[in-house]
Amino acid sequence: MLDAVLAAASEDAFATLRRQLPHLAWTRCDASDVAEDPFRRYGGFDVHLLDGSGHCVRLTAEPADATGVLLARRVGS
Repeated sequence: MLDAVLAAASEDAFATLRRQLPHLAWTRCDASDVAEDPFRRYGGFDVHLLDGSGHCVRLTAEPADATGVLLARRVGS
């Protein structure tokens, strides 16, 4: 599902994913705002996994620890 929605790189990808995966927390930003390497790259988006299980939210590379997703749009994509 993630592959298909993000490969299309449409403007409504964020809203579509929030609707289809409501159990995850979703946030978005510009890819230039994130220094860490993405978990995955799709079309014009970088996908970072968020772990909100502790006091502060942090990026994680472990899908089992992910409680949310940061969708970072690459400029010019």
